[in-house]
Amino acid sequence: MKNKAWIPFAIFIVLVAFLAIGLKLNPREVPSPLIGKPAPAFSAPRLLAPEKLLSNVDMLGKVWMLNVWASWCVACRVEHPVLMAFAKTNTLPIIGLDYKDTAVDGMKWLAQHGDPYETSVT
Repeated sequence: MKNKAWIPFAIFIVLVAFLAIGLKLNPREVPSPLIGKPAPAFSAPRLLAPEKLLSNVDMLGKVWMLNVWASWCVACRVEHPVLMAFAKTNTLPIIGLDYKDTAVDGMKWLAQHGDPYETSVT
């Protein structure tokens, strides 16, 4: 019995250590292995001009943000005002990726809610 008495104490110490580490982390900082890395090769038709393609070559040497959105996406509707305000600051160009949506629905949605994107692709 005496040999097992230290197990609850050890578990308590481990939990306190995890809590202490967690309290020191910044909740606004999301670690990602992709930040600061070059974008993979891609080529996609532009939403407003499907005959023109946007590729990774067009974006070489630029810092930009990719936002995946869709006209049917509830979370996209919630974040859209934030993107509109961010786009007005001209801090960073935003490229929109209209995901699993028709071009007509995507264009209609942007016309209705505003277009924060430098360009959108489908």
